[in-house]
Amino acid sequence: RKFYERDSYAIFKKDETLDNIMILAKFWQDVNLQDSERFSQEILRKLFVLNYAPNGMWTYLVSVYFMQNHAVDGSLDDAKFGKFLDIITAFIWSYALTNPGVNSLRTPVYAAMLNIVNGQDVTFSENLFDENRFRSIFANYIFSNQRTVTKAYIAWWAFTFDKQELLNLESNFDIEHIFPKARQQKEGSLKDSRSIELLGNKSLLEKRINIRASDYRFADKKKYYTGFTTSKGEKKATEIVELVELANKLSDFTEAEIKERNNMILDRFVDYLRANNLLTLTNQ
Repeated sequence: RKFYERDSYAIFKKDETLDNIMILAKFWQDVNLQDSERFSQEILRKLFVLNYAPNGMWTYLVSVYFMQNHAVDGSLDDAKFGKFLDIITAFIWSYALTNPGVNSLRTPVYAAMLNIVNGQDVTFSENLFDENRFRSIFANYIFSNQRTVTKAYIAWWAFTFDKQELLNLESNFDIEHIFPKARQQKEGSLKDSRSIELLGNKSLLEKRINIRASDYRFADKKKYYTGFTTSKGEKKATEIVELVELANKLSDFTEAEIKERNNMILDRFVDYLRANNLLTLTNQ
């Protein structure tokens, strides 16, 4: 409201203001509907991941980007928009670990929005990340299920697999412990109990599956991941491609697999930062 109150409601009184609001509303409607006629599959995949961002600041960035760059018909350049979505994803995900709290994110985000309005690229060049420091923070961070950043990272990770198809925004996903907490409580087979909460032990999984499979051994879980048929009908497989691949490849999911997968997630995310020029020059 304060935005429209400025200068005696000058912006509010402009003829084009309502049209701009309608254009922006239609854009977000199409984002939420995952409109494949408006957006490519690659853009929709990136937008799906952003939907799991640890805070809503990304929507401000995307709104400003859209209003500044859309064509007369409301379209955006696909390649440029995709590059923009990548850099804000990489930045917001990293900043959530190194500078937790949405208030700390406001300063670089508002600076980025000014760059957009002024026709400049968004680079976050004043807030680059040191690779060693980021790796250290990541390694010591407790990715509990209660922290929104946990789901953010595993959503990003799911879509690093080329075969991962677009998921429906209306689907409900839980955070799956591939090696269940209940198994550790009963067996104590993990040498380091903290391994349970590593990202390497977590994945998105549809709520309908997670309710049934949460406490099973991996050998039992595999059929829930890959799907099976009972007398009551078909139990559909998860749409998370990596879980299906793990089920088809492994006979068990042990502490070694947790740590190996955790290192893969970290290494691939650091590569993502590097690809988006978000590491300090000494790390590039």
